[in-house]
Amino acid sequence: MSTAPADTIADLRRQLDAATAEKAALAEVLQVINANPGNLAPVFDAIVEKAMTICDCTLGALATYNGESFLNTVVRGFPDRLVEPMLGARYMTAAAQALVDGATHHHIPDLEAALPALYPDGNVPAITRFLVFEARVRTNLAVPLCTDGRLLGSISLWRPEMRPFSEREIALLESFAAQAVIAMENARLLTEQREALERETAMAEVLRIINASPGDLTPVFKAILDKAHSLCGAAIGSLVIYEDGYSHAAAAHGFPEQHVALVRRPSRPSVRLQGLIRGERLVHILDLKSAGRDQDHAVERSVRENTDIRTGLWVPLRKDGILLGWISAYRQEVRAFSDKEIALLENFAAQAVIAMENARLLTEQREALEQ
Repeated sequence: MSTAPADTIADLRRQLDAATAEKAALAEVLQVINANPGNLAPVFDAIVEKAMTICDCTLGALATYNGESFLNTVVRGFPDRLVEPMLGARYMTAAAQALVDGATHHHIPDLEAALPALYPDGNVPAITRFLVFEARVRTNLAVPLCTDGRLLGSISLWRPEMRPFSEREIALLESFAAQAVIAMENARLLTEQREALERETAMAEVLRIINASPGDLTPVFKAILDKAHSLCGAAIGSLVIYEDGYSHAAAAHGFPEQHVALVRRPSRPSVRLQGLIRGERLVHILDLKSAGRDQDHAVERSVRENTDIRTGLWVPLRKDGILLGWISAYRQEVRAFSDKEIALLENFAAQAVIAMENARLLTEQREALEQ
């Protein structure tokens, strides 16, 4: 009866132990995902830690992708003095570009030796120079985080010595990447559900105030403005009534008192709001400081002098094509309003029009009764 050589048995035992450790690591990450619904920080940290352990690496990172560049959100294994540079700036490296171009992974056995081929023009990105000459890494492996053909980010592992990754290790890192995508999709769905609930709750609250205040627009306008700004991430703005070529604020939020007193007085709309008067859907200015100015308009001058707003959005209140006013929303940083936020503000504008129409009908009924 033949027996297996001792080294064969030992090799099989090592493979079994490795497979068991891999399954245990993946299971532990799933436990972290389940224990932290919507909270990506501990999940990302656990994924990088487990990937480093299973793939026998001392350095690792997980980055997110915004459609233009990558940003490390988790960095492990680097000395404290090197962590901040790794987290501090967005980047696009040869490995990152390969993932953007659709590569299933990017493996560089010797990063320093590969620099001339990776960057023939000599323009080596700062983060790559940092990794090679400061962190002293040699071997690199990066895999993408993808869902439905969309690139969400990447996981990267480094070794300080030149030791290429095996096919098994590449497959393992791809498994960890798949877990990161699961966590990101779960977080996205939870965020969307929470935002939808917040929107529905806010809309219901405004409708309740409309029903509770028939003909009284003041509490309605205030509620609409507060809810709209809160959900759209706007710190400052107003709800303005437009009549006979003049406009005045019926409600204001976040402005200094001296400005509120000014905008409540009727005045001609500024040049930048003529688009609303002409029938345009909205006016959206990314950076008010670099946009043209109406030097002679008192309200615009007051906004410029008394606030530090940067991005502005104006959504009209219309009834049968007639401009009744608008809702303005401002941000104190340069950050465009998303399509979702614009649609949300338009919904609040529609509620304001309903309240105004209800008030008009009640006024007409009361006047008819008095007559």
